[in-house]
Amino acid sequence: MNMKTTIATLSVLSVLSFGASAANLVNNDQAADMQSQGTISVSGIAGAPSDIRQALSDKADSKGASAYRVIEAYENGNWHATAEIYK
Repeated sequence: MNMKTTIATLSVLSVLSFGASAANLVNNDQAADMQSQGTISVSGIAGAPSDIRQALSDKADSKGASAYRVIEAYENGNWHATAEIYK
């Protein structure tokens, strides 16, 4: 029984650690010490601001970035946001 519990615990922890590798939102002060790798944008996102943050994080991840900083965001029926990405 302990072996099953250990395996289940390790499985959950590996999923959590994989999710922790997502690009992080940083502020201006934190970004000052990072090297910019360009910009990304997402649009047509319906929902809450957390949905736009998740979309930006996913797109930053796909570009190999470890962090992003939102430089523009607005809602006009759907969300649109632009972010600078950092490695």
